[in-house]
Amino acid sequence: MTRTRIVLAALALAIPAWADTPSVATGLPSYAPDGQLHRPDDYREWIYLTTGLDMSYTPSTGAMDHSRFDNVFVSPSAWRTFLKEGNWPDGTMLVLEVRNARGKGSINQHGQYQVGDAVALEVHVRDASRFEGGWAFFSFEGGPTAKPIPMSEDCYSCHREHAAVDTTFVQFYPTLLGIAEAKKTLSAQYLREEAAR
Repeated sequence: MTRTRIVLAALALAIPAWADTPSVATGLPSYAPDGQLHRPDDYREWIYLTTGLDMSYTPSTGAMDHSRFDNVFVSPSAWRTFLKEGNWPDGTMLVLEVRNARGKGSINQHGQYQVGDAVALEVHVRDASRFEGGWAFFSFEGGPTAKPIPMSEDCYSCHREHAAVDTTFVQFYPTLLGIAEAKKTLSAQYLREEAAR
């Protein structure tokens, strides 16, 4: 084998096999040639983790004229790994889908339910070969692809400083929090925050 072939073979092995595979079939991130993430359109077939209502990470929520639900889904292969190890593997995608809430409608007299199309879609991707710190956020605004949210945005520092497991808010995922506790993968910062409550 020539030296050129050896180098090319080594480079091919260094690139994750899933890096440019359509997420529709794999649940793994897929990128356009310009590095933008393809929207994982099949995410509603993934594992549902939780729903939050009117969640805010700052004391001031601002003036909202209606409530919103945040639904979180994770790719099945990442979920299976988390169940075994209490950590997320490379290739993990977590989808945050935001939908408006409605109080009165049909026979509903109390409480709120979700209505209409998603008003926002964000994806948190673990890809150590591409992103500083191993993770990146993407916000889809109607198109089939999205570029990473700049690392200077507050979402990165907030997740680094407050996330229960590897920059992810597992503290809000009731089906996974107990697993992280049992596997002892909860972050030291999260444990300190919980002890101070």
